[in-house]
Amino acid sequence: MKILVTGGLGFIGSHTVVELQNKGFEVVIIDNLSNSSTAVLEGITSITNQLPLFENIDLRDKDAVHNFFEKYTDIAGVIHFAASKAVGESVEKPLLYYENNIGSLVYLLQELQNLPEAHFIFSSSCTVYGQAEKMPIDENSPIQAAMSPYGNTKQIGEEIITDVTKVSNIKAILLRYFNPIGAHSSAAIGELPLGVPQNLVPFITQTAMGLRKELSVYGNDYPTPDGTCIRDYIHVVDLAKAHVVALQRLLDKKNIEKVEIFNLGSGVGSSVLEVIEAFEKVSNQKLAYKIANRREGDVTMAYANTDKANSILGWKTQLSLEEAMESAWKWEQKIRS
Repeated sequence: MKILVTGGLGFIGSHTVVELQNKGFEVVIIDNLSNSSTAVLEGITSITNQLPLFENIDLRDKDAVHNFFEKYTDIAGVIHFAASKAVGESVEKPLLYYENNIGSLVYLLQELQNLPEAHFIFSSSCTVYGQAEKMPIDENSPIQAAMSPYGNTKQIGEEIITDVTKVSNIKAILLRYFNPIGAHSSAAIGELPLGVPQNLVPFITQTAMGLRKELSVYGNDYPTPDGTCIRDYIHVVDLAKAHVVALQRLLDKKNIEKVEIFNLGSGVGSSVLEVIEAFEKVSNQKLAYKIANRREGDVTMAYANTDKANSILGWKTQLSLEEAMESAWKWEQKIRS
C-alpha cells in the first residue's frame, strides 16, 4: 500500500517514514529540500533497509503536484507535513507562510478530491488553541485568535480540510501536536535545521557542541513556577507512531466522522529551564544560557489532555523527556563528529 508523505525528509516526516516502512507500507516522499537534505534518505534506509521513493517537488507548483498524481495513481493515503513551521519567522515573513502553508495544502486537496477515495492526515498544531484558558488542553478547547501567522495557517488549514471533506470523498484526521523533540535511537536521523535553529532543543544541543555561544531563554517573568514558558514535549518517535496509527484507522474505515481531531502530546508540561535541566543531567555538562526579552508570538503555557488519543487511537507516549534529550544529544554528537 503506497503512502505519500509530504515533507518526508524533515524532522517529523523522516521519523514517520521509518515507522510506516516498519509496518510494511511503501512510501513516496515529496520534499523541496528547503529545510532538509537528501542525506536523510540514507539515514532512513540504514534503519529500515528500504529506500523510499523520492520526488523533489515544491508543492507551491500546482502543475508539479498535478503531474505527481498523474504518475502515481495508486496513492492510498497522504500524510501532509510540508510547511514552514517557525513561529518567530512567521511573524517576520507572514506572506511566505501563507503562500507555502495554505497554497500547498489547497493544491494537494484539489488532486485528492478527484480520487474515488482519499485518506488524509494533517500535521496540525497546538498553536490553534492560542493561549488556552485552562490546562490541560483537550480537543474541545476553544480555538483562540492565532498569536502568529504560523498558528493562523494551521487554523485555516483545518478549516479548509473540514470544508472539503463535506463535498468530497476525502476522509481526514487532524493531529494537533505539541512540541516534538528527540531523535531516532539509532542516531541515523534527527532534527537538522538549516541555519540558526528556531526550536529549543536543537539550539540547546548546538550550544553544548560549541556551535552557538549561548542559548537565549525568552522571558523569565511569565506566571509559571520558574518564570519560563511551559510546553508539552513529545518524543518524535512516539509522535511518528501516532501518525501510522491514525492512518491505519482511516484505511480500516474505523473513523466515525469524516474529520476527526486528536491532540498528541505527553500530557506533561515542562518549562524551558526544566528542559535545560534534563539536558544537563543526561549530557553531564552545564549549558551556557542567558535570559532574554520575551519573544513575540509565544504563549505562556500549553500542555495536552491526551485522553482521546489514548482511548480511541489506542496510542500513548512511551518515551520520557530525559530519553528525548539523550537521543537529541546523541544525534547532535554524531552529525558533528
